[in-house]
Amino acid sequence: MATLVLLRHGRTTANAEGGLAGRQPVELDETGQAQARSVGARLAGVPWAQVVSSPLVRCRQTLGLALPEVTPVLEEGLIECGYGQWEGQALSALAKQPLWRVVQEHPSAAVFPGGEAMSAVSARAVAAVRRWDAVVEAERGPEALWLACTHGDVIKAIVADALGLHLDLFQRIVADPASLTLIRYTPTRPFLLRLNDTGTDLAGLVSSKRGRSRRRGRLPDSDAAIGGGAGTATDGDRP
Repeated sequence: MATLVLLRHGRTTANAEGGLAGRQPVELDETGQAQARSVGARLAGVPWAQVVSSPLVRCRQTLGLALPEVTPVLEEGLIECGYGQWEGQALSALAKQPLWRVVQEHPSAAVFPGGEAMSAVSARAVAAVRRWDAVVEAERGPEALWLACTHGDVIKAIVADALGLHLDLFQRIVADPASLTLIRYTPTRPFLLRLNDTGTDLAGLVSSKRGRSRRRGRLPDSDAAIGGGAGTATDGDRP
């Protein structure tokens, strides 16, 4: 069976500021650009059968830095969730709204005001990767590798489907900026080969502010950052 490599875009200015970008045209910050170049070194030399991408600029920038010789096919099914009226707002402010708890505990029931339902995001993203996977395998054979660059919540939804998890459990999954997640679909079941692989050592998990008092506006430790956040090495210090 062909193997899908999911790449989350690098860190953006919105991630760094603790905001929810949604479908706004936010770009990679300096850290995100460095992340994209770094993951590019890991992706180089792989005979990619296909490279597809969310049409949003942060994904296109990530691929432009990681694989500058590749022109990706833009796939609307992999676009970020339409967060509607939530887009552009600070996560710390959104965490005070009643819908936040629904998104955390029952995302399958969450519909963003003026935006998209989380269940719809899952359905169209899973359909997109399964469709592309079938095309790649039919054209290039069962040993083919293909790459899809997309967003944190989209990757989490695809992983939840691969693991047979209800969407209400997808907040247990983490997809850091510039991380790699590998899935192989088979006639019987999908196999999750790697999850949230950033190729780093464990030092990045040690927060520089660990042990300090909670800063005002910080999200509760058990809450997932909607949109994916800035990464596990920094989410503990997110505003």
